[in-house]
Amino acid sequence: MFLRALAGLIAALTLVKAADITGTIVIERKLTRYNVTASAGLYQRGIAIPLGEDPSHDPIAFERSHVAVYLEGAADDSGVGLVQATIKQKDRRFIPDLLVVPVGSTVSFPNLDPIFHNIFSLSRTKSFDLGNYPMGQSRQVTFARPGIVAVNCHLHTNMAASIVVTPNRWRTRGVSDGTFVLKDVSPGTYTIVAWHRVAGTFTQKVQVVEGADAHVTFVIPYVAPEVPGKAVAHE
Repeated sequence: MFLRALAGLIAALTLVKAADITGTIVIERKLTRYNVTASAGLYQRGIAIPLGEDPSHDPIAFERSHVAVYLEGAADDSGVGLVQATIKQKDRRFIPDLLVVPVGSTVSFPNLDPIFHNIFSLSRTKSFDLGNYPMGQSRQVTFARPGIVAVNCHLHTNMAASIVVTPNRWRTRGVSDGTFVLKDVSPGTYTIVAWHRVAGTFTQKVQVVEGADAHVTFVIPYVAPEVPGKAVAHE
Protein backbone atom coordinates (compact mmCIF):
# COMPACT_ATOMS: atom_id res chain seq x y z
CA MET A 1 0.00 0.00 0.00
CA PHE A 2 2.82 2.39 0.91
CA LEU A 3 4.66 1.72 -2.35
CA ARG A 4 1.49 2.32 -4.35
CA ALA A 5 0.90 5.63 -2.60
CA LEU A 6 4.53 6.63 -3.16
CA ALA A 7 4.26 5.81 -6.86
CA GLY A 8 1.13 7.94 -7.12
CA LEU A 9 2.87 10.85 -5.40
CA ILE A 10 5.85 10.64 -7.74
CA ALA A 11 3.55 10.58 -10.77
CA ALA A 12 1.65 13.61 -9.48
CA LEU A 13 4.87 15.55 -8.92
CA THR A 14 6.03 14.67 -12.43
CA LEU A 15 2.81 16.06 -13.91
CA VAL A 16 3.21 19.27 -11.93
CA LYS A 17 6.69 19.79 -13.40
CA ALA A 18 5.70 19.09 -16.99
CA ALA A 19 5.25 21.91 -19.52
CA ASP A 20 4.18 22.20 -23.14
CA ILE A 21 6.27 22.90 -26.22
CA THR A 22 4.32 25.07 -28.63
CA GLY A 23 5.49 25.91 -32.09
CA THR A 24 4.94 27.55 -35.44
CA ILE A 25 5.67 26.09 -38.87
CA VAL A 26 6.45 28.69 -41.53
CA ILE A 27 5.95 27.58 -45.15
CA GLU A 28 5.53 30.21 -47.84
CA ARG A 29 4.91 28.18 -50.99
CA LYS A 30 3.62 24.83 -52.19
CA LEU A 31 6.14 21.99 -51.90
CA THR A 32 4.19 18.86 -52.85
CA ARG A 33 3.05 17.75 -56.28
CA TYR A 34 0.69 14.86 -56.94
CA ASN A 35 0.41 12.41 -59.79
CA VAL A 36 -3.29 11.58 -60.19
CA THR A 37 -2.86 9.39 -63.26
CA ALA A 38 -4.34 5.92 -62.84
CA SER A 39 -2.51 2.86 -64.10
CA ALA A 40 -3.50 1.67 -67.58
CA GLY A 41 -4.32 -1.80 -66.29
CA LEU A 42 -7.14 -0.39 -64.20
CA TYR A 43 -9.03 0.78 -67.27
CA GLN A 44 -8.26 -2.41 -69.16
CA ARG A 45 -10.19 -4.29 -66.50
CA GLY A 46 -13.19 -2.03 -67.10
CA ILE A 47 -13.54 -0.90 -63.49
CA ALA A 48 -15.02 2.58 -63.03
CA ILE A 49 -13.88 4.18 -59.78
CA PRO A 50 -13.26 7.86 -59.05
CA LEU A 51 -9.64 8.84 -58.66
CA GLY A 52 -9.02 11.00 -55.60
CA GLU A 53 -8.21 14.59 -56.49
CA ASP A 54 -5.36 16.73 -55.24
CA PRO A 55 -6.59 17.60 -51.70
CA SER A 56 -4.64 20.85 -51.43
CA HIS A 57 -7.43 23.40 -51.97
CA ASP A 58 -5.33 25.70 -49.77
CA PRO A 59 -1.81 24.55 -50.69
CA ILE A 60 0.00 26.38 -47.89
CA ALA A 61 -2.39 25.06 -45.23
CA PHE A 62 -1.94 21.60 -46.73
CA GLU A 63 1.85 21.82 -46.47
CA ARG A 64 1.74 23.04 -42.86
CA SER A 65 -0.51 20.15 -41.88
CA HIS A 66 1.92 17.69 -43.47
CA VAL A 67 4.83 18.38 -41.14
CA ALA A 68 5.50 15.77 -38.46
CA VAL A 69 6.98 17.08 -35.20
CA TYR A 70 8.52 14.98 -32.43
CA LEU A 71 11.22 14.84 -29.78
CA GLU A 72 14.37 12.82 -30.22
CA GLY A 73 15.47 10.66 -27.32
CA ALA A 74 15.65 7.19 -25.90
CA ALA A 75 12.86 4.80 -26.74
CA ASP A 76 9.91 4.97 -24.36
CA ASP A 77 9.29 1.39 -23.20
CA SER A 78 6.44 2.29 -20.84
CA GLY A 79 3.82 1.52 -23.47
CA VAL A 80 2.20 4.91 -22.82
CA GLY A 81 0.87 6.44 -26.01
CA LEU A 82 0.91 3.31 -28.17
CA VAL A 83 -1.83 3.48 -30.77
CA GLN A 84 -3.83 1.29 -33.12
CA ALA A 85 -3.88 3.51 -36.18
CA THR A 86 -5.47 3.16 -39.61
CA ILE A 87 -4.52 4.22 -43.13
CA LYS A 88 -7.46 3.64 -45.47
CA GLN A 89 -7.20 2.90 -49.18
CA LYS A 90 -10.00 4.92 -50.75
CA ASP A 91 -10.37 6.31 -54.30
CA ARG A 92 -6.85 5.08 -54.98
CA ARG A 93 -5.39 7.26 -52.24
CA PHE A 94 -4.06 6.66 -48.74
CA ILE A 95 -6.15 8.42 -46.08
CA PRO A 96 -4.37 9.90 -44.22
CA ASP A 97 -1.22 10.15 -46.30
CA LEU A 98 0.85 11.18 -43.25
CA LEU A 99 0.69 9.28 -39.98
CA VAL A 100 2.78 9.95 -36.86
CA VAL A 101 2.88 7.10 -34.32
CA PRO A 102 5.18 6.08 -31.45
CA VAL A 103 7.41 3.05 -31.80
CA GLY A 104 5.59 -0.21 -31.04
CA SER A 105 2.31 0.94 -32.59
CA THR A 106 0.30 -1.06 -35.11
CA VAL A 107 -1.19 0.35 -38.32
CA SER A 108 -4.07 -1.28 -40.24
CA PHE A 109 -4.49 -0.86 -44.01
CA PRO A 110 -8.15 -1.58 -44.92
CA ASN A 111 -9.09 -1.63 -48.60
CA LEU A 112 -12.26 0.41 -49.22
CA ASP A 113 -11.97 0.36 -53.03
CA PRO A 114 -13.74 -2.19 -55.29
CA ILE A 115 -10.34 -3.14 -56.72
CA PHE A 116 -7.24 -4.89 -55.44
CA HIS A 117 -4.40 -3.05 -53.73
CA ASN A 118 -0.92 -4.27 -52.86
CA ILE A 119 0.67 -2.14 -50.16
CA PHE A 120 4.42 -2.27 -49.62
CA SER A 121 7.45 -0.44 -48.26
CA LEU A 122 11.15 -0.80 -49.00
CA SER A 123 12.20 1.50 -46.14
CA ARG A 124 15.04 0.44 -43.87
CA THR A 125 12.96 1.29 -40.81
CA LYS A 126 10.32 -1.28 -41.79
CA SER A 127 10.05 -3.15 -45.08
CA PHE A 128 6.92 -5.15 -45.88
CA ASP A 129 4.73 -6.36 -48.73
CA LEU A 130 1.08 -7.05 -47.86
CA GLY A 131 0.23 -8.76 -51.15
CA ASN A 132 -2.91 -8.30 -53.25
CA TYR A 133 -6.16 -8.08 -51.32
CA PRO A 134 -9.69 -6.98 -52.28
CA MET A 135 -12.29 -4.58 -50.93
CA GLY A 136 -13.41 -5.36 -47.39
CA GLN A 137 -10.12 -6.92 -46.31
CA SER A 138 -7.37 -5.39 -44.22
CA ARG A 139 -3.76 -6.06 -43.29
CA GLN A 140 -1.74 -4.66 -40.41
CA VAL A 141 1.88 -3.92 -39.61
CA THR A 142 3.60 -3.28 -36.26
CA PHE A 143 6.46 -0.80 -36.26
CA ALA A 144 9.19 -1.83 -33.83
CA ARG A 145 11.83 0.75 -34.79
CA PRO A 146 11.69 4.55 -35.01
CA GLY A 147 12.22 6.18 -38.39
CA ILE A 148 10.49 7.16 -41.61
CA VAL A 149 8.51 4.58 -43.58
CA ALA A 150 7.55 5.36 -47.19
CA VAL A 151 4.42 3.44 -48.25
CA ASN A 152 3.30 2.81 -51.84
CA CYS A 153 1.05 0.49 -53.84
CA HIS A 154 2.45 -1.95 -56.40
CA LEU A 155 -0.72 -1.65 -58.50
CA HIS A 156 -1.32 2.13 -58.42
CA THR A 157 1.77 4.29 -58.77
CA ASN A 158 0.00 7.49 -57.72
CA MET A 159 -0.56 6.14 -54.18
CA ALA A 160 1.98 7.35 -51.62
CA ALA A 161 1.97 7.81 -47.85
CA SER A 162 4.51 8.37 -45.09
CA ILE A 163 4.55 6.91 -41.59
CA VAL A 164 6.76 8.69 -39.07
CA VAL A 165 7.58 6.29 -36.23
CA THR A 166 8.79 8.29 -33.24
CA PRO A 167 11.00 7.06 -30.36
CA ASN A 168 8.57 8.21 -27.67
CA ARG A 169 5.05 9.51 -27.13
CA TRP A 170 5.88 13.19 -27.72
CA ARG A 171 4.81 13.58 -31.31
CA THR A 172 2.27 15.50 -33.37
CA ARG A 173 1.76 17.09 -36.77
CA GLY A 174 1.10 20.67 -37.72
CA VAL A 175 -2.40 22.00 -38.22
CA SER A 176 -3.49 24.15 -41.15
CA ASP A 177 -2.45 27.44 -39.53
CA GLY A 178 1.05 26.09 -38.87
CA THR A 179 0.78 25.68 -35.11
CA PHE A 180 1.55 22.57 -33.06
CA VAL A 181 1.78 21.50 -29.41
CA LEU A 182 3.72 18.77 -27.60
CA LYS A 183 2.05 18.39 -24.21
CA ASP A 184 3.37 17.45 -20.77
CA VAL A 185 7.09 17.41 -21.48
CA SER A 186 9.36 17.05 -18.45
CA PRO A 187 11.94 19.81 -17.82
CA GLY A 188 15.18 19.37 -19.71
CA THR A 189 16.97 20.08 -22.97
CA TYR A 190 15.71 18.25 -26.04
CA THR A 191 16.21 18.03 -29.77
CA ILE A 192 12.91 18.72 -31.51
CA VAL A 193 12.49 17.45 -35.06
CA ALA A 194 10.27 18.66 -37.91
CA TRP A 195 9.93 16.39 -40.96
CA HIS A 196 8.30 17.11 -44.31
CA ARG A 197 8.08 14.49 -47.06
CA VAL A 198 9.60 16.78 -49.70
CA ALA A 199 11.66 19.28 -47.70
CA GLY A 200 13.28 16.74 -45.37
CA THR A 201 14.34 16.93 -41.72
CA PHE A 202 14.94 20.01 -39.56
CA THR A 203 16.12 20.03 -35.94
CA GLN A 204 16.46 22.52 -33.09
CA LYS A 205 17.44 22.45 -29.46
CA VAL A 206 14.69 23.40 -27.03
CA GLN A 207 14.83 23.84 -23.27
CA VAL A 208 11.77 23.05 -21.17
CA VAL A 209 11.64 24.83 -17.82
CA GLU A 210 9.30 23.87 -15.00
CA GLY A 211 6.10 25.89 -15.12
CA ALA A 212 6.88 27.70 -18.39
CA ASP A 213 5.93 26.61 -21.89
CA ALA A 214 8.66 26.65 -24.54
CA HIS A 215 8.16 27.90 -28.09
CA VAL A 216 9.99 27.06 -31.31
CA THR A 217 9.63 28.16 -34.92
CA PHE A 218 10.49 26.01 -37.93
CA VAL A 219 11.01 27.73 -41.27
CA ILE A 220 10.63 25.12 -44.02
CA PRO A 221 12.35 26.33 -47.21
CA TYR A 222 11.36 25.59 -50.77
CA VAL A 223 13.22 22.73 -52.41
CA ALA A 224 13.12 21.34 -55.94
CA PRO A 225 10.07 19.05 -56.27
CA GLU A 226 10.51 15.30 -56.13
CA VAL A 227 9.25 12.73 -58.60
CA PRO A 228 5.42 13.07 -58.38
CA GLY A 229 3.52 10.53 -56.36
CA LYS A 230 6.48 8.86 -54.65
CA ALA A 231 6.88 8.85 -50.89
CA VAL A 232 10.51 9.45 -49.96
CA ALA A 233 12.09 8.29 -46.71
CA HIS A 234 14.68 10.83 -45.56
CA GLU A 235 16.75 8.66 -43.23
